[in-house]
Amino acid sequence: MNEASGGDMSQLPDMKTVPLPDDGLILLPVRDLVPFPGTVFPVSTGRAKSIAAIQQVIRQSRPVGLLLQRNPAVNDPKEGDLHLIGCTANILRLMTSPDGAHHIICQGVERFRLIELLQGPPFPVGRVQTLPDVTSRSPQVEAQYLHLRNQAAELLSMLPQSPSGFEEAAQAATEPGTLADLAAAYSDISIGEKQEILETIDIAVRLDKVSRILARRLAVLRITREISERTRAAFDERHRQAILREQLAAIQQELGEADGNAEEVAQLGAAITRAGMPTEAETMARKELGRFARLSEAAGEGAVLRNWLDWMIELPWQLPSSRPVSLIQARNILNADHYGLEKVKARIVEFMAVHKLSPEGRAPILCFAGPPGVGKTSLGQSIARALGRTFVRISLGGVHDEAEIRGHRRTYIGALPGSILQAVRRAGSRNCVLMLDEIDKLGHGIQGDPSAALLEVLDPEQNSAFRDNYLGVDFDLSQIVFLTTANMLEGIPRPLLDRMEVINLPGYTEEEKLEIAKRYLVLRQLRACGLQNERIRFTPAALRLIVRSYTREAGVRQLESQIGAVLRAAAVLHAEGKPAKCKIGVKQVETALGVPRFENETALRTSLTGVATGLAWTPAGGDILFIEASRAPGKGRLILTGQLGEVMRESAQTALSLLKAQAGQLGLKTKSFESVDIHVHVPAGATPKDGPSAGVAIYTALASLFLDRTVRSDTAMTGEISLRGAVLPVGGIKEKMLAASAAGVTRVMLPSRNRRELEDLPESTRKQLEFIWLDAADEALLKALQPEPGGRTPQ
Repeated sequence: MNEASGGDMSQLPDMKTVPLPDDGLILLPVRDLVPFPGTVFPVSTGRAKSIAAIQQVIRQSRPVGLLLQRNPAVNDPKEGDLHLIGCTANILRLMTSPDGAHHIICQGVERFRLIELLQGPPFPVGRVQTLPDVTSRSPQVEAQYLHLRNQAAELLSMLPQSPSGFEEAAQAATEPGTLADLAAAYSDISIGEKQEILETIDIAVRLDKVSRILARRLAVLRITREISERTRAAFDERHRQAILREQLAAIQQELGEADGNAEEVAQLGAAITRAGMPTEAETMARKELGRFARLSEAAGEGAVLRNWLDWMIELPWQLPSSRPVSLIQARNILNADHYGLEKVKARIVEFMAVHKLSPEGRAPILCFAGPPGVGKTSLGQSIARALGRTFVRISLGGVHDEAEIRGHRRTYIGALPGSILQAVRRAGSRNCVLMLDEIDKLGHGIQGDPSAALLEVLDPEQNSAFRDNYLGVDFDLSQIVFLTTANMLEGIPRPLLDRMEVINLPGYTEEEKLEIAKRYLVLRQLRACGLQNERIRFTPAALRLIVRSYTREAGVRQLESQIGAVLRAAAVLHAEGKPAKCKIGVKQVETALGVPRFENETALRTSLTGVATGLAWTPAGGDILFIEASRAPGKGRLILTGQLGEVMRESAQTALSLLKAQAGQLGLKTKSFESVDIHVHVPAGATPKDGPSAGVAIYTALASLFLDRTVRSDTAMTGEISLRGAVLPVGGIKEKMLAASAAGVTRVMLPSRNRRELEDLPESTRKQLEFIWLDAADEALLKALQPEPGGRTPQ
């Protein structure tokens, strides 16, 4: 054989089995190749010793022995670095690349075992022992041979591209050992497994090992084929759908109904994925998205579906992470935002403490009840700040349609979700603080009862699956902190009231109003009038004058309005460039507000007989009212005026009957009642009045009229009376006491059974008033009527 020149491809003569020389076999170590007898394989080498060995083999037309290195990283392998069993091969072709590397095509001949590595030549030469296959056609070997042949045929049918020459070689292999070598050589198994098969001399064992390897490979191919078939089927289906969509688009284009919303549908689908909806909601959203995708742009239902999808996407389905609740920070926020209301603030801190210890627990529904202007809404805002949550408010005053709470069904034109989900969408959070304002002013009509719809919203056991009629899927409201406000609890249906914990907010005392004005109202109105940069301040006397003479309320709204009126007058002077005083005193208040609106008329009115000062509770807080009684010749009729309610009219009749029954004890004649008509009037006739708490005051006014003795001007009274003269307890004690204190009253007469409610009064009010406790109506006459000139008092 002639040596091939570098870079040329030469066809070498067909070399049959060449006798091995006596001095040894030239060896070619290989790194990642296991040669088998009967196979053709390429070998590339660039090591100097290997190149020299190849050139010597070609020059002398000798076979070469290929041995696998144990460690591919070794460049100069010794005897211990080589596997002992390899394969002799004849070189069929040689190609030398420009960089000097040799690429040869070899054909394996037979196995050999390395006995000794000889020294001397510049390339590896070893003394070897050939290991020819021992032909065996036993039944076991024959059966293994046939099984392996079938496996090889199945493997060829399943491989996407069978190895070149494998099919022809497998068909031509008549010996079991040759078939096993071919199957191992062309299988994609590890180098270690191939070397193990090469070292297996026993034909039966070799067949068994190769058969197990092919069985494992066939199993993998079967699974791969199944996966491929499923994938192809799915792909074919998607391909079919894509073709149908293209055809549908072409048809719609021909009909003038081209579908231009493909990009819009894709964007909506991505938005649904990002929204994090529950499984039920997402399934329904994708179903409706599919309907939307099939509609033409001219379809009227498209706008309805798009609006519904927008609502589903924009609702906060996922629960955001909430920061830990700090009770110290909560107290600081409440104290900074509100003056007074100590018991109310303490209850709010308790609520937050429970929420901190049990964040996943069901929060109670708090209802702030009290007159207007006492800070109910601002308390809700403070709670939201302390919890680090978004605050939203819904005004329920005048709501009379159940759909305002539960939403309208999509079948109606212009349908929308209810106000609850609208507020949650505005908040952008599923754990916001939601205030239902003026819940006592809910109405009801032919559209249903909205208070009944609120039963589910405000029930911690049900609102985790609140279903709005517009959405048609459940929405979890359980993590929302619900707050409600009301002026009168009587207007709230009992089932709804049972779901709430009521926190009463009474009116403010005069001292509390002064502090609130100094800390909050003046600063707020300075900013509103653009005077925040001016050094303007109110004197204490000026603020007290506004509180006493220009406002009469439980809250501070009118007080803030009057302070604003005074500051607007100062703003006019500043805007005209005139010097304005930085200190606002009594004179400036009277100039700006005019004549005082309220004055202490208790002494003026009670200076006449038949007039008594009563105490009343109103939705705006406590108030005083004057009971006036007069008599004129007549037939014993009782005339009642002043827009009195049925209960108050009955109290007046009861008071007159009691006075007639006690006429003898009081030194009155029964006939004196028969010849006169008695007229009882309660001023402020345009204001409706009702309730039984004026009974004592009406009785005292009638007694004052008939005994011709005036009632003390510093005394006010409240209490219900019975026909037997007992004084019964009444409600609204705290509000009534605040009204008495504001009116300048120093003595109040109360039912003894209301004594326990005195603890709710501020300390300053308790010190200002003298309390007289009544068990019977005649005790009121002893304490309230001025003595007769002769010193006679009722017995």
